[in-house]
Amino acid sequence: METILGLDLPTWWFLVIGGLITGYGVLDGFDLGAGSLHLFFNKEESRRLVLNAIGPVWDGNEVWLVIAGGALFAGFPLVYGVVLSTFYVPFMLFLVALIFRAISIEFRSKEPWLWWRKMWDISYTVSSTAITLLLGLVLGNLIHGLPMNKEHEFTGNLLTFFNPYAILIAFTTLSLFMLHGAIYLVMKTENRLYTKLTVIVNNCSKFFILCFILTSMATLIYVPHMTHQFKNHPELFVLPLGAVLILLNIKRNIDARKYFTAFLFSCIITACLLILFAVGLYPNIVISTTDPAYSISIYAAASSVKSLKIMLLIAAIGTPMVIGYMIFLFWTFRGKVKLNEMSY
Repeated sequence: METILGLDLPTWWFLVIGGLITGYGVLDGFDLGAGSLHLFFNKEESRRLVLNAIGPVWDGNEVWLVIAGGALFAGFPLVYGVVLSTFYVPFMLFLVALIFRAISIEFRSKEPWLWWRKMWDISYTVSSTAITLLLGLVLGNLIHGLPMNKEHEFTGNLLTFFNPYAILIAFTTLSLFMLHGAIYLVMKTENRLYTKLTVIVNNCSKFFILCFILTSMATLIYVPHMTHQFKNHPELFVLPLGAVLILLNIKRNIDARKYFTAFLFSCIITACLLILFAVGLYPNIVISTTDPAYSISIYAAASSVKSLKIMLLIAAIGTPMVIGYMIFLFWTFRGKVKLNEMSY
């Protein structure tokens, strides 16, 4: 098989899609976390400040998910079809939550009535939390594996998705995004709201540490296939060790109130956890719990070599442009949030 820099094309596309999903987790993760925390703020001014902290970037952050979906369809059409048909109900709920999150942000400040704003505040928090939990639930089931037959058809039912491990991953994702969002918000605020957020950040860090420990133990005990790559390649143990050290650095920087550094480390640990997930799955994308032979590997699911080469060239051109735009966006809206007549 043709290779580029020692890696075959299906592996390159596995890395591309993994990078796009990681970009989504890092970028949309903090504004989803901010949405989940929204109702913890009681004053109208506080809610407007935290909403405007993510106001310039939340919609752009979601683009990474759209690109990841398109890349999955282009690179691994079999996986795209299997995953979307299997998780049809969770993905429909996910889309509904995305819609309500968007209109909650946009509609909230259109009227001054108290009941109107409270309704959209609740909608914003519920939809943000639902999106996070659904993402975690899908991720947890992909890690755990799915009951599939020889034709790659899902043989379970809706309750199959709600296994204990997937639920744990869902709450771990929620705890990570809440911590990520709280750190971002504390960087963007000041005065009393800043003081309140320092307490919230500490509580979120404890929530995430607990979930991290439970998830690590559950993965080692109940999902042994995720450790195969680490047994075959001991050098990969640097990844889980790095994740632990990064987690400790997040807590250390939070205690020292170095929130920008803590935010960088929360970005890194989000990426690191997704890399651990990818390493555990490789070379499979969808694992069958019915029979390992029914699992879908990147080689069985990949598009033609010509298609992968052309799309990889497009990705190599487009990705730096998107990253450059995101850097420009965050640089433009850097600093503390200030409310004006154009604010939400």
